Amino acid sequence: MTPRTTLVVVESPAKARKVEHILRAERLLEGLVRVRACLGHLRDLPQDALGVDVAGGFVPQYQPTPSREKVAHSLRATVRWAQAVYLATDPDREGEAVAWHFTKEFRFELRGKSVWRTPFDALTPEALREALTAPRLLDMNLVQAAVARRVVDRLIGYHISPRLWAAMKNRGKGFSFGRVQIAALHLLAEGEHWEVVSEWET
Repeated sequence: MTPRTTLVVVESPAKARKVEHILRAERLLEGLVRVRACLGHLRDLPQDALGVDVAGGFVPQYQPTPSREKVAHSLRATVRWAQAVYLATDPDREGEAVAWHFTKEFRFELRGKSVWRTPFDALTPEALREALTAPRLLDMNLVQAAVARRVVDRLIGYHISPRLWAAMKNRGKGFSFGRVQIAALHLLAEGEHWEVVSEWET
């Protein structure tokens, strides 16, 4: 009988090594198991264009992340090899998006396979056991929140940053204008408003 083949996906190589060690030591999965790191988002908006279809409903136009092409190529064979895939990327909004991008990048290779989301919040046997015994589907609410954040970042940064660079060209380099900077600048601007109260005696 052919042993079951399982791929566990995490984000960093260091975490992959630790998870693989725990899985083997604790025998948490049966059959042949491989743990691989995807190094984050395998897809992103293009670097040389807006990448958002504004007229079509602000639809992001994702493409393979150039800096992840080598890791995606090396992962493809392992995805084909696996019968089951556990997406154990970080247990937050971005981790959910990383897992979603993984399923989109390897959508053909994943057809007919068992694909589960298994986030964990600690590198311990107990946390891994809990995650693997309660696998779930992708949380599309978290995915859509991450997509919305990325689209807003792009719309603000793509349109405003060049104008900021032009306005500040004589004051150095490295200026940017994004979602986080706007909030921080707003707080600073609010702090610059002073109310002066004085009393006069004659």
